[in-house]
Amino acid sequence: MSIRSLLRRAAVIAIAALFAFPLYWVLVTAFNSHGGVFSIPPRFTPAFHLGAFAYVLTHTHWFHYILNTVLIAGATVALVVATSAMAGYALAELKFRGSSFLFLMIVGVMMLPSQALLIPQYAVALDLHLLNGYLIQILPFAASTFGVFLFRQFFKSLPREYWEAARLEGVGHLRYIYRVAIPLAKPAVLTVVLLTFISSWNQFQWPLIMTSSHSVQPIEVALSHYMQTFEANWRKLTSAVIIALAPIVVLFILLQRHIVAGVAGRDGGVNQ
Repeated sequence: MSIRSLLRRAAVIAIAALFAFPLYWVLVTAFNSHGGVFSIPPRFTPAFHLGAFAYVLTHTHWFHYILNTVLIAGATVALVVATSAMAGYALAELKFRGSSFLFLMIVGVMMLPSQALLIPQYAVALDLHLLNGYLIQILPFAASTFGVFLFRQFFKSLPREYWEAARLEGVGHLRYIYRVAIPLAKPAVLTVVLLTFISSWNQFQWPLIMTSSHSVQPIEVALSHYMQTFEANWRKLTSAVIIALAPIVVLFILLQRHIVAGVAGRDGGVNQ
């Protein structure tokens, strides 16, 4: 192994450690004892005290916030996969006038900062009486420009013979999408599912503005309330952070291979 390769690997490890250390310190603080949090010199290994976790889970409404977030994220993921698959298929396989311009307009939406649209979106939600509910946290995110782009690129790579064979069997476009195209697009589906789930799970600004009732708010908004409640108790606050992070970290670890395949455009089910 050359010196250049060793230096490159050392740089990658150093950068990874730099980014991972804040998360590791949150973990150490959450498992530390009350006195250990403020000890000097600091303790750099977890002490595995579970008292803070037990308090957060038993003396707060944390499970309710988790259920809210699972409901919102799950519904959003289902809608995004359905709308992205149909739109991506239409742009990839159906020939109609203006399809290229429509695709450019969809991609152009990705360049708009979401903050620039908050005021008109709030006005629309207010007129439709959608504020302070679950729908306002789901419907605006039911379509994803990235999802449409990814499915379009994947469907364009599918052999045309698949559709022709399905048409001979009397299969229509909608049935072909859900019976043939989507199963073959597993890397793209898993990529959209994971990225949408993470984005929905981490939503903070939108639900903070569009909701005011704790009964419908997701976990990230709850964390902002906990920062005020537990600002002097770092163990409880970091325990709440770990509980909030755990689902997406586990999901990412399980599906990271499929994400790489989906973003890189590699097809796990079709030989190109």
